[in-house]
Amino acid sequence: MLSNKTIQEERTQLFKNVFDGKVPKRVPIDIDFSWDAAIEYAELDLKTAQWDMKQWPIFYEKMAQEFQNDKLPLTRSNRTPRFYQILQAKSFVMSDSGYMQHPEISCLEVDEYDEFIKDPYNFMTEVLLPRLYPSIQNDTIFSALNFAKAYKAYHDSMQYMTEIADCMTDKYGYAVLPPGAGTEAPFDYLADLIRSFTNINKDIRRFPQKVEEACEALLPLTCKAAIGPVQNQYARCFIPLHMAPFLNKKQFERFWWPTFQKLMKYIFENNMGAWIFCEHDWSDKLDYLAELEGRVYMCFEYGDPSKIKKIVGKNHIVSGLYPISYLQTKSKQECIDEAKRLLDIMAPGGGYIFSTDKIIFSIKGQIAENLKAVLETVREYGQY
Repeated sequence: MLSNKTIQEERTQLFKNVFDGKVPKRVPIDIDFSWDAAIEYAELDLKTAQWDMKQWPIFYEKMAQEFQNDKLPLTRSNRTPRFYQILQAKSFVMSDSGYMQHPEISCLEVDEYDEFIKDPYNFMTEVLLPRLYPSIQNDTIFSALNFAKAYKAYHDSMQYMTEIADCMTDKYGYAVLPPGAGTEAPFDYLADLIRSFTNINKDIRRFPQKVEEACEALLPLTCKAAIGPVQNQYARCFIPLHMAPFLNKKQFERFWWPTFQKLMKYIFENNMGAWIFCEHDWSDKLDYLAELEGRVYMCFEYGDPSKIKKIVGKNHIVSGLYPISYLQTKSKQECIDEAKRLLDIMAPGGGYIFSTDKIIFSIKGQIAENLKAVLETVREYGQY
């Protein structure tokens, strides 16, 4: 029987081979669960467990024990409620049922575009953040104390999550890769966190030049966030891509693509790897993705796997597409058959990491049993 250390080294090598452009021993598996799913699966109270740090190792270990991923199947959560409650956040709030949600909110007025473009960092710090977080609205000692308390709560949470994750990774022999980073495409940042989905779609028609200038102004900030403590191709900067599928070709080429392409070039030139999640359907934009420099790890939500493999898989790593809806609605054999179908299309020649089409938000009903069968199938059927 192999030791956990040997298993860990083998799992790590699977990912390194794929990142290096080599064919691994078998297809690596990289699925991820939300905290909500993990807490409920461990039969803990969703609200209480997010607040009580003593309960965090319980659901981390539950997931690490039962779902044989090649990486720890539960990562750190950036949405713990303590941080947001201290700030009285409007942008991220906990629902009555205990789920953290991101309501549509706009914190930048149209007539403030010019001032924002002139110095986005200062304008966000001095104007936008106090609007989003009322507890730091006033220029008083209490606002400073609230900010300090929130920062400490966030830091303590992240540090403890890292300690738990490191412990579970070693205990159960999961792959070890360097710490990465996270950022957003400038247009997505503007839409998701500053102007809102509704307003940005108005702005590109009424004030197109302002939107272009705002994206360019945000680019240095998104670039800075993209570089982590380790710079090599195994350290990946995660970028969720949101707004592009909602834009037509002309809008995409004018507003979204230019600054994203610059961001990706910056990441490549600074020796970081990139890991992008292509939300929704990118079928009409695959040629753009294929142009990107480096060897990008691309996870797709929807699309034709054959087309994606042919266009993007020549130079980049492809992943995703396994529908989590199958786990809830299909029989075990149907779930297994779909995994084999994807492996037959995506695995040949390497450059493929098995993953679901999105993070798994629930493990209720038959989901857990079906998923375990799928993971076992990939480990056996995905051998090269």
